[in-house]
Amino acid sequence: MQTTREEPAQAGGVAKNQPAPGRPMRPSPWHIRRLGAVGRGAERFFEHAGGMANLVWRSLVYLFTGRIPMREIAGQIYWMGIGSIPIVLVTGTLAGIVTSQQGGYQFTGSVPLYILGSVVTSSIILELGPVLTAVVLIGRVGARITAELGTMKVSEQIDALHSLGRDPVRTLVAPRILAGIIAVPVLVAIADAVGLFAGMFAAQLTAGLGYRSFLYGAGLFWHNWDLFYSLSKALVFGLVIPLVASHMGLATRGGAEGVGRYTTSAVVTMTLAVLFLDALFPPLLLN
Repeated sequence: MQTTREEPAQAGGVAKNQPAPGRPMRPSPWHIRRLGAVGRGAERFFEHAGGMANLVWRSLVYLFTGRIPMREIAGQIYWMGIGSIPIVLVTGTLAGIVTSQQGGYQFTGSVPLYILGSVVTSSIILELGPVLTAVVLIGRVGARITAELGTMKVSEQIDALHSLGRDPVRTLVAPRILAGIIAVPVLVAIADAVGLFAGMFAAQLTAGLGYRSFLYGAGLFWHNWDLFYSLSKALVFGLVIPLVASHMGLATRGGAEGVGRYTTSAVVTMTLAVLFLDALFPPLLLN
């Protein structure tokens, strides 16, 4: 039986339109690979943004219809707020002491010392109080929410809630978001007050600045808008931290390893979100 010329070539294992054995395939141009990476990153970003927007919308619907369990909200407020007071007190105290010490070192012999009161007040109220409080809450509150919901996700407890006709957003996500919006501004107000008193005390010990001089300098450039600015930051951070943590928790997959991976990603995302939003506040509210 005669064979055609193409049959031995195909029998040899080289498919048509394929490179010859031993010859590597030509890689894609670098700009194609970069565009592909950018496209995949943009797809993940909009996927996460859409998921979080959906959580906010559904939480608002449950809030205005009064279907969020008040017992869950009270429990989350207690855990986020009262449970976080010790770490917030420590953070505010250290922020006030460090700011006062560094300011006293810089101002000695160059400017009137009472200006230190204004510097400490502005630094604590406008920046350090809200941001440092948010950062410590990311580690204490955000990481726990992600790990908790992620464990429920990989152990199929979330699917069990769906099978029972219960919406996880109503019972798990909405109470945490509402509790964050309520608790974080209160914690930031505590951190601001403690930071100011700690800074005033440190200024007297390290720079010899009396209480009256400190308060005179603090009131010299004080604006009532500064307090609103600080609490506005706290309100936004109180929304973002539980929102991102809950979204990443519900998106967890991959077993125990996935819980650790998504928790780490959530902490990084929350930190970057807080810093990015903090950078947006001055041009939006201080100008």
